[in-house]
Amino acid sequence: MDQNLTETLTRWRRHLHANPGVTGDEGPTADFVAQRLRELGITEIETRIGGHGLVATIRRGGGNRSVGLRADMDALPIQEASTELPYRSTKPGVMHACGHDGHTTALLGAAALLMRDEGWSGTVRLVFQPAEEGGGGARAMIEDGLFRRFPMDRIFGWHNWPGLPVGTVAVHDGPVMAAGRRFLIEVEGHAGHAALPHLTHDPIVAAGHAVVACQSIVSRNLDPLDSAVVSLTTIEGGEAWNQIAAKVTIRGSMRFLRPETGLMIEEGLHRMARGISETFQVRARAEVLGGVNATINHPAERDLAAEAAGAVAPVRRDLPAAMTGEDFSEFLGEVPGAFVWIGNGPTDGGRELHHPNYDFDDAVLPVASGFLAEAAKRALMAG
Repeated sequence: MDQNLTETLTRWRRHLHANPGVTGDEGPTADFVAQRLRELGITEIETRIGGHGLVATIRRGGGNRSVGLRADMDALPIQEASTELPYRSTKPGVMHACGHDGHTTALLGAAALLMRDEGWSGTVRLVFQPAEEGGGGARAMIEDGLFRRFPMDRIFGWHNWPGLPVGTVAVHDGPVMAAGRRFLIEVEGHAGHAALPHLTHDPIVAAGHAVVACQSIVSRNLDPLDSAVVSLTTIEGGEAWNQIAAKVTIRGSMRFLRPETGLMIEEGLHRMARGISETFQVRARAEVLGGVNATINHPAERDLAAEAAGAVAPVRRDLPAAMTGEDFSEFLGEVPGAFVWIGNGPTDGGRELHHPNYDFDDAVLPVASGFLAEAAKRALMAG
């Protein structure tokens, strides 16, 4: 990639970082993307797909094969910690703490590379997805006719990965990222005066035991060679210092690699709720809500992605899966494809995903754009 394009992509990425759109509010980001695509000479652009989703199409030659390249666009409801970064977020409480600004920009870079390259034939679909951060954006695009309206034989995506050297590409033979489900536990008791606990059924005490019991679901029910996580992330209950509360709500996240493991965790949550109800004379219930399936590459596309990555960067094939989730898995349930990690460098100073000090390393952009363009060309040439 030439220096002028690298500098342009860096400028675009920093603009997106300074102007983030949280899940459901990606409209200005989609408008920015559409404007940049038109500047590149791409005119076949469809917007408002599954919300603020956008699909642009590049056609060249007479090839009848098609391939999709995907980037996610949404930011997170996190307050950026940096006050010195010149391109820090201008929106209070919202920042690109997961690098989707870099993902979006890298796909624009791949579009620029493909527009300059006359050595390929076929159709490339550029899929700019909204609402990846728990908003069901991939499923919404599919339900809005993504693969019917924009046919693709294969689809490829990527995520930046802190802790992996900048530009190194990781390709997984098995699962890449875990399945995830949200859940809640509601404990209803009998409220009363804090000085008269014998006249109440205390949901806070019961909830405390539920917290401990939840941590035994994985540690005492799951084969140690399997992988799963149950994390409790919010607890709400009580209104006054001198009142025993009427209700406590606990929310959490479960992650797993195998469907059977997910079912075991779900049963464990329901079993825990029944036990808490009986033991503390409260009404406890557990409910497992929606989520995403495990991200697992298709073998042929995985190998194609590794070959494409090897043409532009060092490749690792030995990294374990992460328990984070990714709704690119929804796309992989519809068409063959592959999802890779590209290193974002050291995590010093809190540069981890979803941390207030996170920032995407712009040195990743040429590698990521090059990988996407190379994957597209190889996919169009493959049988």
